[in-house]
Parts: sequence; C-alpha cells; structure tokens
Amino acid sequence: MTKLLKTKQLSGGTTQTVESFWNGTSTAFFQGPAGAIINVKYGKGRLSVNRQRQTLDGNTVKKLTVGKGSLAYARMRVKVPVASQVTYDVYPGEVAQQLPELEF
Repeated sequence: MTKLLKTKQLSGGTTQTVESFWNGTSTAFFQGPAGAIINVKYGKGRLSVNRQRQTLDGNTVKKLTVGKGSLAYARMRVKVPVASQVTYDVYPGEVAQQLPELEF
C-alpha cells in the first residue's frame, strides 16, 4: 500500500489546509501536536461543510477520511494553537485499517 509520511510547519491560531482533493479519496492519520484540531471540509464558500472534527492529544492516533464527497472539493485541515509542526501519514483511497503502518 502506498503511503506518504509528511511534516508541515503551520502558523498558530488559523485553520490551514494540509491536503486538497478533487474527485479523489484519501485517508490520513494524525497524532500531534496536542491541542491541534483536525477536520475535513467539503465544498467551497457558503455551501461548504466541516466533518470529522477531532482534537489531537499527542498520544492517540486520529483518522480522517475523504470519501466520495470530494467530487465537489475536499480539504484536510489543521488548526494548531501555536506555531508548530504537524506530521501525518496519508494514504490514497479509503483504507479499512484504524492505525498507520508506521509509528510517528
């Protein structure tokens, strides 16, 4: 299975897109930083909706899945309280597993 471990530097206090999808599916696993809020946003503008909102605790792995709703447009987004790095493991398609293959 193809996977990709990514690390991004994010500024604090604003929600930022880490992955974008158009007509595609994907699954990502996040663990930290503690206090970060992750979600998937489908659509654009006033008609957009946020789904799968979760708060990271730095210990437990959380999973986001972009499904067929990305026919419109979908983004995996992260909001960190202070400037920090976020590392996540992203896989193409929807995967059944609940944990990433590699530990963070």
